Amino acid sequence: MNKFIEEGKKLRSLAKQLVVSFMNSESDCYTTGPGIKQSQIFKGCGFDWGDYEKATSSNQQYWVIGLLRELEAEGKVEQVRPSGPWRLK
Repeated sequence: MNKFIEEGKKLRSLAKQLVVSFMNSESDCYTTGPGIKQSQIFKGCGFDWGDYEKATSSNQQYWVIGLLRELEAEGKVEQVRPSGPWRLK
């Protein structure tokens, strides 16, 4: 396998671990909590590069949805309601 693809897989795995750890530290993310927004997870995990031309902070956060959907498929998180907040499962 291409070494860059392998390194990308490692980074995605670390990012998922970071998100779960972050969510474990936030009481709103507990299984009985109301959950938190995707943007809060993005910023709380330090994934924000800041605002740049054609790459604003709010646009940068959208890659996190793939990460959250993977964690959802793994049974680790859930979206409380459509277009709603996320919490641990």
